[in-house]
Amino acid sequence: MYSSSASLFGLLCGLIVLLILPFPSHASDPDPLQDVCIADLNAPISINGFPCKPDSEVTSDDFFTDFSKNPTTFDVFKRAVTLGDVSGFPAVNTQGVSLFRIDLDVGGINPPHTHPRGTEAGIVTRGKVLVGLVTTNNTFFSKVLTPGMVFLIPRALIHFQLNVGKGPATFIPIFNTQNPGVSDSLTTLFDTTPPIPNELLTKSLRVSDDVINAIRKARASN
Repeated sequence: MYSSSASLFGLLCGLIVLLILPFPSHASDPDPLQDVCIADLNAPISINGFPCKPDSEVTSDDFFTDFSKNPTTFDVFKRAVTLGDVSGFPAVNTQGVSLFRIDLDVGGINPPHTHPRGTEAGIVTRGKVLVGLVTTNNTFFSKVLTPGMVFLIPRALIHFQLNVGKGPATFIPIFNTQNPGVSDSLTTLFDTTPPIPNELLTKSLRVSDDVINAIRKARASN
């Protein structure tokens, strides 16, 4: 009985894979048309990534990057980011994948933000990190993670990571796209060019002009 059930389950999984794989629309990035396309970061950007370096210029070092170094500086959020997207690791160009190293000093936060072009899966490698996300029906999910624990953030959902431990924290997020993009709530509202009119913000947030101006001033000082 168990063998029969396992076989049916395996067949069902196989059918799901066969149904999903043939359709590029289920992938975040287009399928590559060659084995290797090391990004030429000095060339003009095309619609789907960077042009490829000539094969004659590709070396072994192009396929490797280093995430082992601890940061020496942090931003205003007590956060340091080591890039592993196409801009920091050109080998991911056209491969539909990217990764980063995020370090949070004590009390540091990766503020609420979204990735409009990718699903995020991550593993905590040091410290204690509170990971939270909000679904489109405004349900909040969260959990404190320790080294070896993994999280998943569905594409485009608002989420954050907060160091809740007594020492530094590190996690490695991986995306199913070479360029997931990032949009954080405060930057979207208060750091646009040209600025979003105060009238729209006061009516949307139901606060006074003084509050909006104070937020703008605080962000400008940082």
